[in-house]
Order: sequence, then C-alpha cells, then structure tokens
Amino acid sequence: MKPEDYSRRVLLAVTGLSPQVVTETLYALACKRQPPFVPTEIHLLTTAEGRQRADLALLSEEPGWFHRLRKDYALPPIDFDASSIHTIEDDEGRPLDDIRSPVDNVRLADRVTDMVRQLTADESAALHVSIAGGRKTMGFYLGYALSLFGRPQDRLSHVLVSEPFESSWDFFYPTPYERIITTRDNKLVDTRDARVELAEIPFVRLREQLAQTPLDQPGSFAAAVDRAQQALPPLSLEIYTRRRLVRAGGEIIRLEPIQFAFYWTFAHRRKAGLSGLHWSEDRLVEELLERYSELVGIHSGDYERTEGAYRRGFDKSNFDPLKSHVNRCLESVLGRRAAKPYLITRQARISGTRYHRFGLDLEPERITIHHGKLAATECVGDTDENVTVAAEQAG
Repeated sequence: MKPEDYSRRVLLAVTGLSPQVVTETLYALACKRQPPFVPTEIHLLTTAEGRQRADLALLSEEPGWFHRLRKDYALPPIDFDASSIHTIEDDEGRPLDDIRSPVDNVRLADRVTDMVRQLTADESAALHVSIAGGRKTMGFYLGYALSLFGRPQDRLSHVLVSEPFESSWDFFYPTPYERIITTRDNKLVDTRDARVELAEIPFVRLREQLAQTPLDQPGSFAAAVDRAQQALPPLSLEIYTRRRLVRAGGEIIRLEPIQFAFYWTFAHRRKAGLSGLHWSEDRLVEELLERYSELVGIHSGDYERTEGAYRRGFDKSNFDPLKSHVNRCLESVLGRRAAKPYLITRQARISGTRYHRFGLDLEPERITIHHGKLAATECVGDTDENVTVAAEQAG
C-alpha cells in the first residue's frame, strides 16, 4: 500500500526559528506531489522559542499561515494545534530555549527517538518526516531514528525553496493569488512566482533486520542504537574447502573451482597476516594452482589444462576476469553495500614499481577456513538444490 493510501497520515517535522518549513513542506506534499500526500495530522518538535514562533505564525488567527494554506488550496481538515507542538525539555520539565550543550543534544536525541518510535508503532499510519528545519543535529537525529524504526510506507524529505523566497522571513508558501513581500535584500517579489519542491531522501530501513526488542521498549537514543548494533550480524567470512563454499555476511555462496581457489588464496593470505599479491608475482600462480589441485585433483584433466595455461603465462588478462567474477558473485548475493568488506580490492603499491597488490581488507580474526565438512548445525540451506550458486547469478 502506498503512503497516501493509509488512513492515518502523519507529517513530523523539526523546526527552529523558521516555522515556514511546515507550510512549505505541507504545500509540497499536498499541492505539488503526485499523487498528493495530505497529512491527517502534523507534529512539530522544537525549542521554547521555536514553539512560540510556530504558534504565532502558523496557528494564530492572524496571520495564521497554516489555516490560510488550507483555505487557499481547499485542503481537508488536518489535526494540528498547540498540543501538536512538542518541545525539548530539561530535567525539570522546562522547555529548552536552544540546543547548545552536549546534555541538550542527548535530551534532543532521546525525545526524537521516543516520538518516532511511538508514531511508527501504529501499523495503520504512514509517517512523512521532514528534516528541513531546526539545527543540523535535530535533522540528523530525526533521520537516524527513522532509519531505525521506519517501515516501507514511511518517507524522509527536505523541502527546497527557490531564491529569493528561501531567505525571506515573510514567505510561507506560493499563494494562488498576488502577494507582494520584501526580501532580505529589499527586493519586492510576488509569492505566486515561488517554486517549492520536495526532495525525498532515501534511507536504510533497519527495522525488519532488527529484533523487536529495541522497537517495543521505550529508551534513550543511545540505548536504541546499541541494541540495534547488537542485533546486526558481525562481519564474518568462512571458507569451506571441501564443499567449495563461502559464507560471507551470513549468506552461503558456491563458486566454481578456479574462482574458489582464487578467493581461498587471498583469504588464506589475509588470515595468515601476509600481504596481498599482484598478478606478476610467481607465488600467486603457485598458491593458486596448489589450492586448485586440492579441489579438482592434481591428475585431473581440468588441472592439467589450467596448469599448462597458467605456467605458460599468467598475466592481467587472467587475473582481472577472476577477480571481477568473484567480486561480482559476492555482490550478486549480498548486494553492493554488504559485499564491500569481502571483496578483493587494490591495496598498497609495490615498492619501486607502479603496481599495486590486491587482497582482502577484512580483519584476519573475522576469517575462518574450514578444511573439513560443514557441521550439521551449519548446513542450513546448504543442499545442492538451494545453496546459492553465485557464478550463475553473476552471469
């Protein structure tokens, strides 16, 4: 279901001294976006002064820019009043005038976390979060909290206003009629000419990957991040030589024999604390063939053909396709971002040359090489039918 189809549609924004971001964002969502996302309710998170400015500028009888916007564009009722403006408070429950100290930042982070957690607990709601207003730390915490708690129907955005309206205190949204205002540099402009666009910001949704505990329990921002970190699987690379299997990031991948021998060579060197290798170094061919012979047998036709070809000349034309194919296999299964720690990458320059060695950057303690069979408890999904054959996926 799309965000606009939910019965409860919430706009959550942080504001500081510029309450205009609320009406600008509302205009962009309800009047410019196709299809429109018309909130059923709005919530603001701000400071004591920000609350006063939002109350006077948006909710007062005059100028009352929130009410004007609804009337100008015939928007349906939206639940937004003084109770919808939430402030950051100190330990005594008094609203903070500004976010200036490390302690203030902790209070801000905790308040943001609690609000996003509560709003995303309602499965019938779609949440649209704007980080256009307030201090940078306010937007950061709000976006981070949405990454922790956000669901498929939730969105994150920043509103963009054309010059010179962006710098005017008297601009709240493009009016459908003539309205002349004075900009900061003393120019007269018509608000009908303003352009307001919504820039949606992609974000990583971690909610489905995390245990439910951090989502169900109230707590601080730091505690939520800590629990989320603990729930994510640690980096781990396991090489199973008997089955030609690689387990990376929790996923099991099968490589073709020569590709597996190639990757096993670099994993072994990294595990042993040895440097990477360049294709021009003879030991690469020696180690690669040694491992390949363990996989296919030293007297097999496959080994004899490969040995003959590699000993006659192993160069960049052999090395690059192997490296690219192995890396592509990992990316096809794990995705580009998750595969990055496990890829064979360029490393330090070889002294006195213009060449670079290649190897793994993963910490040696994260690498385990198993020379026996997979243990029974480790064979989940490891059958000929359902194990991932990366070479096929990579094409």
